[in-house]
Amino acid sequence: MLIGVIADDFTGASDIANTLAKGVPPEGGLRTVQYPAIPTDDAASDTEAGVISLKSRSAPVAEALADSLAALEWLLAQGCKQIIFKYCSTFDSTPEGNIGPVAKALADRMEVTGVVVCPAFPTAGRTIYQGHLFVFDTLLSESGMQHHPLTPMTDPDIRRWLGLQTSAGVGHVPLDDVTRGADAISAKLTEISANDQTFAVADAVSDADLLTLGEALSNAPLITGGSGIALGLPRNLICSGQAAGGGASAQVISGPEALLAGSCSGATRGQIEEHAKSHPVLPIDVPGVMAGTVTADDITTFIYGNQGEAPLAYSSGTPEEVAAIQDRFGPEAVSARLDKLFADVAARLVTNGYRRLVVAGGETSGAVALAVTRALNAPAMHVTREIDPGVPVLALGYEQPVALALKSGNFGARDFFSKALKVMMGTA
Repeated sequence: MLIGVIADDFTGASDIANTLAKGVPPEGGLRTVQYPAIPTDDAASDTEAGVISLKSRSAPVAEALADSLAALEWLLAQGCKQIIFKYCSTFDSTPEGNIGPVAKALADRMEVTGVVVCPAFPTAGRTIYQGHLFVFDTLLSESGMQHHPLTPMTDPDIRRWLGLQTSAGVGHVPLDDVTRGADAISAKLTEISANDQTFAVADAVSDADLLTLGEALSNAPLITGGSGIALGLPRNLICSGQAAGGGASAQVISGPEALLAGSCSGATRGQIEEHAKSHPVLPIDVPGVMAGTVTADDITTFIYGNQGEAPLAYSSGTPEEVAAIQDRFGPEAVSARLDKLFADVAARLVTNGYRRLVVAGGETSGAVALAVTRALNAPAMHVTREIDPGVPVLALGYEQPVALALKSGNFGARDFFSKALKVMMGTA
């Protein structure tokens, strides 16, 4: 294994796994595997990039640190030459963490400074300029992320936000240096490191900027960022002869299908609205779930009764509706109960022969992925075709493989749900 990734949630892990597997023309990407937890056995010998999915984004800081460092030790034991700490392209975190504390712990363990911090993902509209994070043409703090129920982002200055989370020094690689090329970036990082600054927030407003950063970081032991920071890394390894390249390959998987959505993002709500125009949908009554009157039996009965029609069960709502439910029951309690519900549903579905599952929402995806891998006794998920930017199809098992699509709330086109099912079958 050449590149190891520690991802702070499941959909983010799928996002960067997709980037590494796809790469850029003409070289292509790496043979990439996503793990739903820290593996207990060694990776397969032909694995070039391994992505470990953690649930550390919203975990207590101590737990996030312990899990991230344990993941690092396993990846280093696999021979990884480069480690990436992957977080969301909207830098989802609170003033206390967890991005800063985890990144600092990794940097201390690897004894490195001048570590790049770059959540940019221009394809999805996330760019960094003068150290500030934009969502398309809007500052992060005005993009809707200021209303996030768990990690409200109220400051777009990544340097300042990171400074709240850690006492480590934070430098800046401005766009002028990035556009002047890899040598200019390297010189700036050397200067930042000489100033004993642990981190360096790097501007990037285009994929070309990310490719230039990738070239400059070819020998960097530790990198942090969104999935975009990995864009140029496969090329480095393939051109140097260390990796064979080729990356993801198409795999056709048919069979019964179901869709589950636990995201309240505007994008997911729009996708639910679009899907409901021509497919059966079931809104999940969250107070009923909390009271125990809505169970996994109700969801699976709906799905079984609409087999072949791409049924979608969802818990989603406006920020006001979500806030009211959280005020009533508590955000942690609601999240835990819904995660368990979706996990129970997914495990039942795959046990009963369902082969295609599409899941929206980071926490929901994590719960479902763990449940499915345990039900199938398949600890690794292989990256296949891309559905939309940042969202690949993941294949589990061999004789009767199951296809998973794990979508971050804000990702995907409006017709994502139906498109994902078609990509799994090879008809799109």
